[in-house]
Amino acid sequence: MGYVEDSELNPYAAPKEGGFPGADVTGFPGYAGFWARFAAVFLDGLIVGVINFVIQISAFGVMMAMPDNETVAAIAGLGSTVLILVVHFAYYAGMLSSASQATLGKQALGIKVTDLQGRRISFGRAVGRELAKFLSAIILLIGYIMAAFTERKQALHDMIAGTLVVRAR
Repeated sequence: MGYVEDSELNPYAAPKEGGFPGADVTGFPGYAGFWARFAAVFLDGLIVGVINFVIQISAFGVMMAMPDNETVAAIAGLGSTVLILVVHFAYYAGMLSSASQATLGKQALGIKVTDLQGRRISFGRAVGRELAKFLSAIILLIGYIMAAFTERKQALHDMIAGTLVVRAR
């Protein structure tokens, strides 16, 4: 059989412009909907929230152990803030760029994050996506709500980072 140009018949052909490979094929699992994404964010928030709570309680304990030492209090406060940011980016960016392509919340809901061609995203792109979430949030969460109304169920941060959230096969 000779070379077939059509990407539906040739799995090695370039994907169609702006499409997820297999988007036109019946085996495409589909984009993750708004409520599945919302539930995943809620679960991830609980997980990261517990870790952040432990960090903050530890920092508070250090401050209470030396109540008259403003330097220790400042270092404990700054240290806990930095540690919380590191945990946040390590969890979200690390999990999204891993082989699972999903945080624990997304895995529980059967969804994952890909680039526009359906490939795993890099750690750098995952960090960029996390930073873009700040923009989605500061505009009264409209960036998040966009996922309910866009064709490929993309939130603003997905559009900025060039990512899709799809159902895992």
